[in-house]
Amino acid sequence: MPVEYREEPCRSAITKVDGMPFRWSLNPYTGCVHQCTFCYVRGFELRAGRPSDDRYGASVRVKTNLVERLRVDLARRSWKREQVAIGTATDPYQPAEGRYRLTRGAITTLMEFETPFSIVTRGPLIVRDIDVLSEAARRVEVSVNVSVPTLDDRVWRTTEPHTAPPRQRLEALRRLAVAGVRCGVGMAPILPGLSDDPDKLREVVWAAREAGAVFVWWNVVNLRPGTREYFLEHLSRDWPGELERYERLYARGAYLRPAQMGELNATMIELRSAWVWEPRDPNPPRAATEVPAQRQLSLELAS
Repeated sequence: MPVEYREEPCRSAITKVDGMPFRWSLNPYTGCVHQCTFCYVRGFELRAGRPSDDRYGASVRVKTNLVERLRVDLARRSWKREQVAIGTATDPYQPAEGRYRLTRGAITTLMEFETPFSIVTRGPLIVRDIDVLSEAARRVEVSVNVSVPTLDDRVWRTTEPHTAPPRQRLEALRRLAVAGVRCGVGMAPILPGLSDDPDKLREVVWAAREAGAVFVWWNVVNLRPGTREYFLEHLSRDWPGELERYERLYARGAYLRPAQMGELNATMIELRSAWVWEPRDPNPPRAATEVPAQRQLSLELAS
């Protein structure tokens, strides 16, 4: 897939967010080449009047002056060294990072200004930065969230067409954990009827623990306008037998209702109990479009 990279400066590196477990987010890139069929950012693109269909991800904005602006932001007297969540809108370790190294520069700068941070990514490229991440972890609170919604090969290939294989991501997590970086797995999003089978969920949780994850969090796909049309179009082509289920489940809106989550909650509680994982206050980096906290389960290994 040919991708256009637009090198454009930004006015500020970090953005204040409300109603989230974190107050500040940082995204070195706008647009994502992964082109996941369930991507919640498509909803934002539609609201902004930009393409939310196959054209999303064909153009990526590179914030060329991000590191310089970050230094300005963090040097302000008003900065209180609050946590910064990296990758809440687009993957900070998508292929562009191999060339531009903006995420690496941001990590180094955050460490210099003694600012804690978290990262969420699907990109094994993160292992390139083990040196700075392990150093940062000795100086500030660092948390890496590796996104592994499923290990099912067909579901992965069909819904995440331009991402690295899930087990490559787990290997990246293992290497980070060995280096002393606190890591966990985000099972997001879980797809009803496709990746919510208890055996499939158990496989992910077990693999995460074996790789060295100390927490797991999850949410179920949300289908707001923009994402809904694109996802259901692909669903009707790839799993036509599931289309009626999704139209029924999401008849009242973008999110599943609490009553519809009971079976999935029970499965995850079973997994926690089976492997002696203890519940922890959820604090994964997530954007405003993700499932509310009450529909998310966070698990942490007992200390």
